[in-house]
Amino acid sequence: MEALGPLEITVMEILWSHGDGNVHDVMQKLARPLAYTTVMTTLDRLYKKGLLARRKADRAFFYYPRFSRAEWEQKRAGEFVAGFLAAPETSGELLISCLVDAVGRHDEALLDELERKIRLKRKELYRRRKT
Repeated sequence: MEALGPLEITVMEILWSHGDGNVHDVMQKLARPLAYTTVMTTLDRLYKKGLLARRKADRAFFYYPRFSRAEWEQKRAGEFVAGFLAAPETSGELLISCLVDAVGRHDEALLDELERKIRLKRKELYRRRKT
């Protein structure tokens, strides 16, 4: 998944919050004035990256997110981890260590959730091996 720039993220946030919109709709919700062509190009890039879908109404395209914010974040995180693990000479242990440290600093209760998910995944893998 391609990285998003600050304006692309802002546009995605607007569309996640408001559903769909055309260039004018998005322009009105931006915190700062931008040229019509800048917003149009940003929407088109997000469409080409596969993050937005669009439908034509009269002479304008209306854009809407293909993924919810949660789905996009999950996909982005999954691709980051998969990319990290696929790199040559990758240390899975380093990835796990950094993850646990970051989660522990951010939210101690999240460590419990991480532990719960690990137990569930182990059970799932065990069941798969038995069949």
